[in-house]
Amino acid sequence: MDDDARPGLRERKKQRTHAAISDAAIALFLEHGFNQVSVAQVAEAAEVSKRTLFAYFPTKEDLVVHRLADHETESARVVRAREAGTTPLAALRGHFLAGLDARDPITGLNDHPVALRLTRMINDAPTLVARMDRFKRGAELALAEALHETANLPDLTARLTAVQIVSVQWELAQENAAHMASGESADDRHAGAVADAELGFALLDRGLGSLTRGPA
Repeated sequence: MDDDARPGLRERKKQRTHAAISDAAIALFLEHGFNQVSVAQVAEAAEVSKRTLFAYFPTKEDLVVHRLADHETESARVVRAREAGTTPLAALRGHFLAGLDARDPITGLNDHPVALRLTRMINDAPTLVARMDRFKRGAELALAEALHETANLPDLTARLTAVQIVSVQWELAQENAAHMASGESADDRHAGAVADAELGFALLDRGLGSLTRGPA
């Protein structure tokens, strides 16, 4: 086997191990509860050692939150990838509305049973709630950096702007998730979710528009 093939095989093996640990953890957490399952039980179910598990997931909370990892920098990526002439706020508004249409779980508008159970599990575990706060902070910092670099906003202005934008997105998602938890379907909630999003972004535009209409 040539040298180029070995790294590829190793990487695929690592990906399979990562997925196996994650799948085992989520299945156990959903069945028994996050606080009721130990890391040792997850390792046993995934057929790996605790040392191997921690090499992939430094904390127990990471076994859950990693499922959302790509979303932590999502708003920053949207801002960086926006088309010329499109303001950051307009790009983020369009992206959030598209997420509602697609029933993206990060918008809270998803009534799939597993998504509902995951949301409930996170809300019921204080350590996961705290970990999600760190996730939110990471999203704010990533977005601030993107605004600073692409919209010519001073560093502090970019950070204050990012905090407000992420907070609105977060609150909109929480509102949608509350409707899902009460038994409303995603389809029935969609129109209300869109109206709420339009309100949220209109309020942001009213307060931040002049700060996010610089050179695209």
